[in-house]
Amino acid sequence: MPAKSRFTRLDAFTKTVEDARIRTTSGGVVTITSLLVIFWLVWGEWADYRRVIVRPELVVDKGRGEKMEISMNITFPRLPCELLTLDVMDVSGEMQMGVMHGINKVRLRPENEGSTVIETKALELHKDEALHLDPEYCGECYGAPPPPAATKSGCCNTCEEVREAYASISWSFGRGEGVEQCEREHYAEHLDEQRREGCRLEGGIRVNKVIGNFHIAPGKSFSNGNLHVHDLENYFKDEGGHTFTHTIHHLRFGPQLSDVVIQKMQKSHAATGPGGWTSHHINPLDNTDQHTDEKAYNFMYFVKVVSTAYLPLGWEKQQSMSSKYTDTLGATIDANYKGSIETHQYSVTSHKRSLQGGSDEEAGHKERIHARGGIPGVFFSYDISPMKVINREVRAKSFSGFLVGLCAVIGGTLTVAAAVDRAVYEGVNKVKKMHSS
Repeated sequence: MPAKSRFTRLDAFTKTVEDARIRTTSGGVVTITSLLVIFWLVWGEWADYRRVIVRPELVVDKGRGEKMEISMNITFPRLPCELLTLDVMDVSGEMQMGVMHGINKVRLRPENEGSTVIETKALELHKDEALHLDPEYCGECYGAPPPPAATKSGCCNTCEEVREAYASISWSFGRGEGVEQCEREHYAEHLDEQRREGCRLEGGIRVNKVIGNFHIAPGKSFSNGNLHVHDLENYFKDEGGHTFTHTIHHLRFGPQLSDVVIQKMQKSHAATGPGGWTSHHINPLDNTDQHTDEKAYNFMYFVKVVSTAYLPLGWEKQQSMSSKYTDTLGATIDANYKGSIETHQYSVTSHKRSLQGGSDEEAGHKERIHARGGIPGVFFSYDISPMKVINREVRAKSFSGFLVGLCAVIGGTLTVAAAVDRAVYEGVNKVKKMHSS
């Protein structure tokens, strides 16, 4: 038997001769309708294939020796900048006391004058480098050891250096009466001028990615053995009505994302459906207000930080985050960056108490007794989660899945159309026979 004949016997698609085919009006209508349905369904398959969704993954965070950026903008309407100190410490033993690099202190007018901006400075407000003094001048440290970072070794040429020297041996400094350097710089007068001012701390700090805390408290800070102490004399003696009422405009762990990047993420998350995660860029402490009329009062925020990576479609082909984003404090990730984004989410619980101790009856908890003592201020304790969230952009459907869907759409629609056409044709013929008989 010829090879052609063998294949002819296997033909599953038998044909009819042209003379046996009948074309009807109803068949034309069904054909046009089926073609429109096919085009509509094919377009839906294409749109589904092109749709990008976000697939979350949870893995163990294996990063080591990393740094983490903390960005803040916090207003203290009842505390002058001269009294505020920002300290950072972590379990690795690293301490940053009196942090100034990357942080601006913004002097604000009193609350009753609208708390508008007076002045913004990145360093100590009344630091005097004493460059105008005699080069041979060596200021006295008044019994304290000269600070290692003094402008002139073995001397205290500025009021700030005398304060540093006192802090190094845990001496209270006060208003600097009788200290030549402070009287020359009018330190006490500056304190009086700022008595009713407010202050806003804005900027960012970079810390080790380990358990730690940072706090904003009054007075110069120093370490006394294993204790971290603040010189609170000026804070409690001043009659300016100082309290730690504050507003957290924003507190962010990780780099700033531009609005364009956030909108793109939200669009991808929205395409994921109800299960999509859309709040990764929302910081729960933003626009938080806390109020107190007590001087001896502190606020504590316990933050749980979770490392989060966002992997856009095609991120493997892009370079990792450049030094422009990783080394520059406060850098914003813009729409031009197409690689992976490393940032952090966090959850928070808060607690506040009077340092005088007593029950928490005002908050509705008579059974709760507060301990007595502590440092007034605002404290943020952060813990690093061992898990990491990875949000990966992927196609909702593979190309092979798209081809399968395409075949199903075309084949299924034509099959249904053929069945409809056959039913209409048989029905019309039966009606004609009934009328003819």
